[in-house]
Amino acid sequence: MSRNQQYGMKRQKSFVKTNDTASIRCPDCALVKNIAVGKFRNRKHTLKTRCSCGTTFLVALDFRRHYRKPTKTIGVYSLIGESCSGGGQMQVNNISRSGVGFSVSGMHNISTGQKALLNFRIDDKKQTELTKKVLIKNIRKNTIGCEFINQNLIGKDLGVYLQP
Repeated sequence: MSRNQQYGMKRQKSFVKTNDTASIRCPDCALVKNIAVGKFRNRKHTLKTRCSCGTTFLVALDFRRHYRKPTKTIGVYSLIGESCSGGGQMQVNNISRSGVGFSVSGMHNISTGQKALLNFRIDDKKQTELTKKVLIKNIRKNTIGCEFINQNLIGKDLGVYLQP
């Protein structure tokens, strides 16, 4: 069974807007419906949905503050601050207005609460080079989740790149 199917049903993801509504699109007839999903906030939730055409499918709600764009671009990271040293090559897996997720191969000495400087190119037409200061928020084995330290200065190129 494919990753996007469960119990014979198709599965999709829906980004929740700031007004706690989500747009859900039927995978068969393409009917789009906006539904209120505020009661599901603060917990992961998958809804079993039935369209008026009779199709039943699953919708995973994504309550992130900002759209997270998947990417696969190579860059480098450097740990910064007092008593911090280290760095190396990374692969940027996703990026949003508020942060970035990347992975490293092999052993690393990264821990939550540390600051790092990331340098990578986004895969836009100009291959724009970005250098961002981040705070390490979570670590799952070799996958690192970071928050931009100055989120107000994301830059025009990154802002355009992140439009869904």
